[in-house]
Order: sequence, then C-alpha cells, then structure tokens
Amino acid sequence: MLFSAFCGVSLNAQKKKFEPEWNIGVGFGPTFSSVDFQRAEQTERLRTKNTQQYFGGISVKYISEKNLGFIAELNYSQQGWEQLFQDHPEYEHSHQLNYLEMPILTHIYFGNKVRFIINLGPKIGFLISDSEKMNDALLDYLGSGNYPPSEVTYQYYHMADKKIDYGIMGGLGLEFKTGIGSFVLEGRYSFGLGDIYNNKKSDFFSRSANRVVSAKLTYYVKLF
Repeated sequence: MLFSAFCGVSLNAQKKKFEPEWNIGVGFGPTFSSVDFQRAEQTERLRTKNTQQYFGGISVKYISEKNLGFIAELNYSQQGWEQLFQDHPEYEHSHQLNYLEMPILTHIYFGNKVRFIINLGPKIGFLISDSEKMNDALLDYLGSGNYPPSEVTYQYYHMADKKIDYGIMGGLGLEFKTGIGSFVLEGRYSFGLGDIYNNKKSDFFSRSANRVVSAKLTYYVKLF
C-alpha cells in the first residue's frame, strides 16, 4: 500500500515538470540621467546633475528553465544631462538625448506568485535626436566672451558626435503574477561604456558616457 502511494506521488511529480514559457509586455517609467565628463588633462571638470525624463517600450520574456530566462526589449529612452553651476546658480543649461535602445538581459527570479527578480546584461542604443536648452543669463554670458580660457564651454552648441551608445544594465525588482497577467516593478542602473563625443587624444573630452537610473513598471501577458 505504501509502495503504491509512493509511486503515485512520484508519477504525479514527473507530470508537473517545468515547461518553458513566452511572455510579451509593455513598460514605462522615469529616467534620471547624467553624463560622466572627463578630460585627459584635468583643468576644469564639467559637473552634471540628474535630469528627470522618461522611457518606455515593449518587452519579450522567455523563461527557459526554473528560475532562469532572458528578456529582450525595444525602448524609446530620453537621456542627457543638466549642467551643475555651483558658482553661478543663475545659469541653466541642459542637453537631451533621445535613443532607440535594445537591452538583452539575463533574467533570474525566485518565488512563485510573488517573485524577486534580477536582470543583468548588455544594451545598445541608437541616437535619433538631441537638443539643448540654456537660459538668457547663460546666453548673455557666452555672447560677451568674458570667461576664462580654462572654463569648459565645448558642450555648448555642440550636438553628439556618436550615434551608437552601448553599456551594461542591471535591475532589481518584484513581479506579481495575477489572473490577468504579471506586473513587474523594477529599479535599474545603466552604466555607459560608449561616449557621446569623440574621444581621441586630440579631442576635448576623453570620456563622455551616459549614466542612467530608472524605474519601470511592466505588464506582461503569457503567449504560450
């Protein structure tokens, strides 16, 4: 009797083996972006602060085995920077960079109905437009020409040199599985490896890489 019961439980467990699944989703959230500017000969550092914008797009998630899968996304992402004027708070300057971006992320999860998730992997972006804004006080100052030679002014009236951006993205969050689909709330950090301006020895900046902190809410439905 006990042997028969054990065999029944074993057969039932075999029937419940893991089955891969495909999900498709849409997501949206804010970005808090800046740019890391560095010069080979550090005379005057260009300091930036986070500027809030937005991103969103579509996601495809494939769960290949228990606790593991991958996510591919196509997003429209607003990035860029706002310059930090410590000594002249009356000046304002910001530069917006708009990308079509594709992250390919390894997806790790723990749990069932409520899941703790980790996403990590590379991303590549294509710059589709950029623009800058400055206030009248800064325009008047630049027009006067009365600024020291050591002051960093290269970034004014200078659009991005490079269309391709790439980097590493990582995220942590929670997924809530319901009868109408899954809701994922995630925080992300993107570390840029490429530069927006040319970076040869003869160029002004040796590094000009994007830094992006973002939050994302994604809704997934299971395809099969």
